[in-house]
Amino acid sequence: MIAILTSGVALGAYVPGLLLARRLNESGTAARVDVLERLFPGPIRDRIQVNRRLFHRDFRLARAAHALARDQRNLLDADLTARLLEEWTGSGVSTVVVFSGFWAPVVDAYQRTTLGLRVERCHVDAIHSPSFQAGGDIAGAGDVWLMDSRRGTVDITIPVSGEPVIPWADREPRMLVHGGGWGMGTFLTDAQRLARGGVQLDVVAHERADITFRDGTRYFTSDPDWQPWSDGGFPPFGEVRGDGSVGYRAATRCPASFDLVRQGIAVVSKPGAGTLLDSLHAATPMILLEPLGEWEEHNGRLWQRNGFAVSLDEWCSRGRPLELLGDLHRNLLRARSATPSYADRFLEGGAVPGESPAPRTRGRSQR
Repeated sequence: MIAILTSGVALGAYVPGLLLARRLNESGTAARVDVLERLFPGPIRDRIQVNRRLFHRDFRLARAAHALARDQRNLLDADLTARLLEEWTGSGVSTVVVFSGFWAPVVDAYQRTTLGLRVERCHVDAIHSPSFQAGGDIAGAGDVWLMDSRRGTVDITIPVSGEPVIPWADREPRMLVHGGGWGMGTFLTDAQRLARGGVQLDVVAHERADITFRDGTRYFTSDPDWQPWSDGGFPPFGEVRGDGSVGYRAATRCPASFDLVRQGIAVVSKPGAGTLLDSLHAATPMILLEPLGEWEEHNGRLWQRNGFAVSLDEWCSRGRPLELLGDLHRNLLRARSATPSYADRFLEGGAVPGESPAPRTRGRSQR
């Protein structure tokens, strides 16, 4: 049994973990997904919801809070943690894949009772994300990097969907605009800027005040009552109707929003890890907005270096050329076909790019 350890706070870690588990289970390898926040007391989870609203409304506050991320072991409920460790033992968990560094103390505890545990830390960002910076090391863990920040390469990936890429000529002339799972950043202001220039947009809203219904813009949203630590799966997602109602659709194989990524000509967003996966597997260019932190800044640089993205300011200063987006699409299409799947390499049992083939000693990687 493989335990895939994610966090519901960072959907850029949660969704790739679900996608990996789906691929493993479909291949006959038993995998479970565990969400860190299930180990938190109820009041802590309630506070996360408060922060979500605050960070959506105040990007400066969100950036400051992420810059101050710290070890969360003191938030873990001892009884809930002990129960989880018993579940792992009972189901024979012999491998863990860690998508959030805050899982380190739980994995350390399980290692003390489990001989030969295989641990892989999967880094979906180009450099250490805040959870891996603050969460501490795990003895003997190997590191898998989807991207190499030093060489500027995409070495391995987690496929989002088995659907084929929609040909460029068949796409709708629309762009998807969003602020990641928590709707953070300048995306609403930037959407207005694009709409005034005649660009047709699909905007992911997070509260009623985000919606204006003008300039031909369509609005979509996720179910605000859905929580990954209680409901699991992908968030129910749907279009906001003119009367404010939403027809939510709960996707089972990948996020429902991925259909909009596939059908459009660009994703306008900050460069979060989940959005980069969407961009690669839909071969849809990114128009980059202000990053949340240093790790997203490195993500954006790598995407631009490979010819997968352009900043919003650059694209506008060049006259908003659609032919440039077509060039970026073709670059992504070539990379998509050339980049191996982490799940496939994992199932083959071999080392993957960025993985340490020998046990690691304590001491943080310099990546």
